[in-house]
Amino acid sequence: MASIGEMGEDALIAAFVPRLPVSDAEVLGPGDDAAVLAIDGDLVVSSDVLIQDRHFRLDWSSPEDVGWRAAMQNLADIDAMGAVPTALQVTLAAPPTLDADWVLRFADGLREACEPHGVGVVGGDLSGAREIAISVTVLGETHGTQPITRADALPGQVVAVSGPLGAAAAGYVQLTEGRRIDEESIGLFLRPRPRIGAGLEAALHGATALMDISDGLVRDAGRIARASEVGIALRSDDVPVHEGARFAAIELLVDPRPWALTGGEDHHMLAVFPREAAVPAGWTVVGETTDAFSGVRVDGETPVDHGWDHFGG
Repeated sequence: MASIGEMGEDALIAAFVPRLPVSDAEVLGPGDDAAVLAIDGDLVVSSDVLIQDRHFRLDWSSPEDVGWRAAMQNLADIDAMGAVPTALQVTLAAPPTLDADWVLRFADGLREACEPHGVGVVGGDLSGAREIAISVTVLGETHGTQPITRADALPGQVVAVSGPLGAAAAGYVQLTEGRRIDEESIGLFLRPRPRIGAGLEAALHGATALMDISDGLVRDAGRIARASEVGIALRSDDVPVHEGARFAAIELLVDPRPWALTGGEDHHMLAVFPREAAVPAGWTVVGETTDAFSGVRVDGETPVDHGWDHFGG
């Protein structure tokens, strides 16, 4: 197939728009100056960016993988407010020499991630660049419920996670070391699979604070602690570690718990509930909030590694 430079913007748009998912809330989709959506309740908005060789590598990820990741990490941000995702705006900047087939397959990945949730791509932009850069804005709605923030946790409440952690970190380590020990954890690094809807579930069960785990349990718990002005005490033995991460760790002769505590990119939900009885089935209690803001402690100690930092790595 021709490069995107040879194909031209209008022809490229005409080729990939039919492959994009359609939002259940769409009144007017791609092709005009702006999209029109019908929403119920408050509008919830978030955005994210993926940069080639910073957030994904072409030798590791297929175009579909990149499209999936671009969608899923944004859907998780809306879910982390206790809201329902409805639509994406996607901007793609890329070198003119990029094969147009890459863009079409990228659109397929967006569709694979979004269609099961009724989420569509309703617009965006294209631009030339030296490397591939993807910016996504995700829109969601509250259906009349109150969004759940990071700021309302109180002392003496319980901290829980919605799924096992460490798979994405284990997958990343295997790829960087050129090992393929556990294909499931590698796949979960390339295509995160949080249970979209877990955030809304937490909200309906009375969660007082909520966010998705993108930069590691310790770092993200610290964000809730700071916003709510409480301490958070985590118990490492209670943190659920993904079985694929455990298996990879055995082969690599390492402890998998740091992957679960600081690895990030699993995008499962982290929530604070008023009491253990409020925690939904399938969630795991990993700690509790404490009286005064003192950051995060793991097994009573201040952790040395706090997780991923976008400017420090």
